[in-house]
Amino acid sequence: MSVLTLRLAGPLQSWGASARFTRRTTQSAPTKSGVIGLLAAAAGIQRGDDDNLRPLAALRFGVRIDQPGTRVRDFHTAHHGVTGKSMPLSERFYLADAVFVAALEGDHQLLTDLHAALRAPVYPPFLGRRSCPPALPVELNLHHHTGLKDALRKEPWQASPWYRRHYRGQDQVELTVLREADDHEHHSADTLHDQPLSFAAEHRRHALRAQVTDSVHIPNPAARHLPRHDPFDALDEESA
Repeated sequence: MSVLTLRLAGPLQSWGASARFTRRTTQSAPTKSGVIGLLAAAAGIQRGDDDNLRPLAALRFGVRIDQPGTRVRDFHTAHHGVTGKSMPLSERFYLADAVFVAALEGDHQLLTDLHAALRAPVYPPFLGRRSCPPALPVELNLHHHTGLKDALRKEPWQASPWYRRHYRGQDQVELTVLREADDHEHHSADTLHDQPLSFAAEHRRHALRAQVTDSVHIPNPAARHLPRHDPFDALDEESA
């Protein structure tokens, strides 16, 4: 068993939760269907190729929130490509300046092939929408003989330097992890409609999956402890 870890960082990300007419929202963290779609694109799997999608969808998924980002709203205007008629005004939501570590656990050879595909993708990766390219290479590491939880605990903190400075007084940071539930955890898990079955344009299909919320403690590379200053120390020296 191996684990492939990915770094999902960019100016904007959008991990579709629902699309109601002209309103398209985003989850606060990457979805499994979105990340599997990214990997399928890198490997050159076509949208209607459900047979080759199935092994990817069977991978166990988890994501660590290294930098939660800020939710922003954008208004879109468009015109019909043929008639030139104005289309309805739509609003779309994004995560700005967010950083995540996604992890997928499964067959070693499959993950090795996906790791290679990310380095030379057939179709370029994007963070939920084509308008959201990654700011950094997506592939992080391929962990051998380890599990999902351990891999998410071992990966160094990927947050931006400016964000890490807010925590420079802490030796460790506690990061939220959203991962697929183990068999014994289903009673306390949330249920999401986020297990990809088909990405075919004419009939996209998803099933339910169980997710639990956890946390890990990661060493803080920006930790810097300033000398303690007590204004009463000078008075103690004078009285001595």
